[in-house]
Amino acid sequence: MTSPKASEGAPRAAQQCADAVLMVRPAAFGFNPDTAASNAFQKAPATNAPDPQAAALAEFAQLAAGLSAEGIEVCIAEDSHTPAKPDAVFPNNWVSFHACGTLVTYPLANLSRRPERREAVIEAAVRTLNFQVKHLLDLSWYEGEGKHLEGTGSLVLDHVNRIAYACRSVRTHPQLVQEWCRELKFEPVLFDASDASGAPFYHTNVCLWIGQQVAMVAAEAIAAPDRERVLQHLAASGREVILMSRAEVAAFAGNMLELGTWDEALGDARVLVMSASARAALSPRVLAQLSACTDTVLAVPVPTIEACGGGSVRCMLAEVFRG
Repeated sequence: MTSPKASEGAPRAAQQCADAVLMVRPAAFGFNPDTAASNAFQKAPATNAPDPQAAALAEFAQLAAGLSAEGIEVCIAEDSHTPAKPDAVFPNNWVSFHACGTLVTYPLANLSRRPERREAVIEAAVRTLNFQVKHLLDLSWYEGEGKHLEGTGSLVLDHVNRIAYACRSVRTHPQLVQEWCRELKFEPVLFDASDASGAPFYHTNVCLWIGQQVAMVAAEAIAAPDRERVLQHLAASGREVILMSRAEVAAFAGNMLELGTWDEALGDARVLVMSASARAALSPRVLAQLSACTDTVLAVPVPTIEACGGGSVRCMLAEVFRG
C-alpha cells in the first residue's frame, strides 16, 4: 500500500552514489531451482560438490571487508535460519532506501524468496545507518496479482537525472515500473533485452549499470526497436557510455556498482565495485576507461555466489541513500 505522501520531497535526491549499503549474511545459501527457471546465470552444482554455504560466507566477508576498508558504511544484517532462504544474500531485490526518506518494499516473483522480506533486516539498516524513514511505498501486495518488481535488480536508476531503466521480464512488470516512477518522480525507460539464446534477461542490472561519470550497457542485447532510445537517454545524461559485449555480460560486468566515500587526500571519492570475474573479462582498454571515471576499482571474487545464485556484487548490495 502506498503512503499518500510517498513521493513528497523526492526531487531532493541528486547523488548518484550512496555512501552506505545493507548486506545480509546468508544462513542457507545455495542453488535455488525455483529461481533458476528465469535466471540463466545460475548453475546447479555437481551432486558431489561441497555445500556452497561456507564458500558463500567467505566471499560475503571479503566483500564486506573490502567495502569497509574503502570507507563505505556497511550494515550487516543476519539472515534467519528458518525458513531456509537460499537467495537471502541479495537484499536489493526486495528493499530500497531513498534520499527523500522513502523506503520501498517490492513484490518478488518466486515464493521461495518472499520470506527474505523481513522487518528485522529493515530495522537493522535504519538503526545502524541512521536512515530516516519518512514514507513507505509497499508494493509487495502485487504478488497477489501475479505482478512483480524486484527492486534495483529490475530498476537501474540514474538518480541525478531521475530516470529509471527497466528491462521487461517475468520479474519486472511494466505497470509496476510506471507506478514506481510516478511515486518517486522518475521517468521510466522500458525496453526488451535478451541473452544470446533469446531468453529475456531476468534483471536489468545484468546488462546495464550507471555511475557518476560513466554508464556501461550491453547494447547488442537490447531489442532493435528499443536500442537507440536507450542509448540516446544514456548519452543525454552526459556520461561516457561504454558498450558491453555478451561475453562481458556473462562474466557479470553488467553487475557493477559505484559507491561514494570520503578520503583525506581526495575528499569526496568514488569506489567502483565489481567481481573478480567481471574485472578479468574486461579488456585493458575498457578497464582503463573505467579507472579514469572513478577513484578506486574494488574487485572481489564471489564465484560461488555468482554460479549458484546467479547474481554478483551489485545484487549483494542494497544502497542506503541518506539525503
